[in-house]
Amino acid sequence: MTPELHETWTVRKPAVRSDAGVVSTQHYLASRIGARVLAEGGNAVDAAVTAGLALGAVEPWMSGLGGCGQMVVQLAGEGRAWSVDFGLVASRHLDPADYPLDEGRGSDLFNWPAVADDRNVMGPLSIAVPTWVAGAAAALERFGTRPWADCIAPAVELAERGLVADWYATLKIASTAARLAADDECRRVYLPDGFPPCSEWGGPPPRLRLGRLAETLRRLGQAGPRDFYEGEIARSLVADAERLGAKLAPEDLAGVEVTIREALAIRHGGATVHAAPGLTGGPSLARALGLVAEARSEARGDGPETEADLALAYAGALSTAYAERLATLGHDAEAAMPACTTHLSVVDREGNLVALTQTLLSLFGSRVMFPATGVLMNNGVMWFDPRPGRPNSIAPGRRPLANMCPVVVERAGGDRFALGASGGRRIMPAVIQLVSFLVDFGLDLEDAFHAPRIDASGGEAVTVDPRFAPEVAAALRERYPVEAWPNAVYPAMYACPNGAGALGDGGRVGAAYVMSPWALAAPAEPA
Repeated sequence: MTPELHETWTVRKPAVRSDAGVVSTQHYLASRIGARVLAEGGNAVDAAVTAGLALGAVEPWMSGLGGCGQMVVQLAGEGRAWSVDFGLVASRHLDPADYPLDEGRGSDLFNWPAVADDRNVMGPLSIAVPTWVAGAAAALERFGTRPWADCIAPAVELAERGLVADWYATLKIASTAARLAADDECRRVYLPDGFPPCSEWGGPPPRLRLGRLAETLRRLGQAGPRDFYEGEIARSLVADAERLGAKLAPEDLAGVEVTIREALAIRHGGATVHAAPGLTGGPSLARALGLVAEARSEARGDGPETEADLALAYAGALSTAYAERLATLGHDAEAAMPACTTHLSVVDREGNLVALTQTLLSLFGSRVMFPATGVLMNNGVMWFDPRPGRPNSIAPGRRPLANMCPVVVERAGGDRFALGASGGRRIMPAVIQLVSFLVDFGLDLEDAFHAPRIDASGGEAVTVDPRFAPEVAAALRERYPVEAWPNAVYPAMYACPNGAGALGDGGRVGAAYVMSPWALAAPAEPA
């Protein structure tokens, strides 16, 4: 069956090699900034934090100061990897009674039962306590070599220049313009004259000043990261929260904690996958990889696009893992488990690896920008199950179950890869297939990123890329409802991965999400 969505181009985005390292992000400017850090002698964590800060100024609808993240770090020569956990937490003053159930399903990424007025999805009551700044600072202090002020300086410069509203930025803004219009500051910043920004035909694109973000970044560079939680910036955030009706108190910000612990080590096909533990996609990834191994012991075809039984194994494993995940995991159940978003991956000259996933959750998060700081706030309450009495139910002071799934993969022969993706519940299906492509098929990073994928992320239907051989879709259709969608620029029906690797022969390689016009793997060129 020919899908209704069809883009007629064939896109190829070659992998990049550089002995000095590679930075792969969803925006070319952030990638180049991170690569420059490597070229100047910074390590992979320095580059990841610097690029992550830059992304908040050039791709602000995906991540930023008002969000959160998960990082996996593997230092060269160490068999283990480290998880830096800076996931969101609900305000201590959150009231579950503010989220009464409504008829139908929710309007955003997670298909929860609907909440009245979508107040868990957008608006002030959808906001959780932001943790990104604390997490980035903790990672830099533990594993980095550069001062915080140096890492934030490029983001300050980018914010001062303003966001270039090219066609892709216009597309992102237009896709949620009606919701942006509900917030005064978002409307003022992103909808000048009441419409999404757009250049005249043949003319240069306009630039958008992102509220007071540049001033806030500059202050954060001068005063240090704790100012976001206990200083002038913190007081501004709390004042705006009180004025707009968000639950964010001084004690919420002051109480933010970051956990650094050994990453979850998962064995698969002779390889080791190091994943973030706890309330992330990591434990479910471990479960799904185990189910794939049980269902299919080896790859027999020429490539994943011809392997019907492996596609069935992916679909079955993911369906089971998601059913268990949504029924059993959450704040109350974390101790029983093995101990819209952007992703970036970094490898440096020494072979240190970083996989960093950072997010505001939905596109533009809560669609609320705090005017005193220019900080676009997350909608972390959406990650909770709105139904009471469940492990992941809405409650004050709780941490929600998150979809972030950064990993480091070590395969036989000495190749190591930092991987991850953006895309909500679609993240884990992408990561499990990329791991399988690299480990079960022995593909290189470039071929793995160009191979077709399925998506089975908790819904009834399995989404299938039409590039699969016909027998793959036919086999899946015997067991599941199947929807055929290409991997296209828009809408994005599959997760958006980025990766970087330290090869056993000493080479360094990076690959970026193929279908994004912005995503880039940038090589570090010696200074």
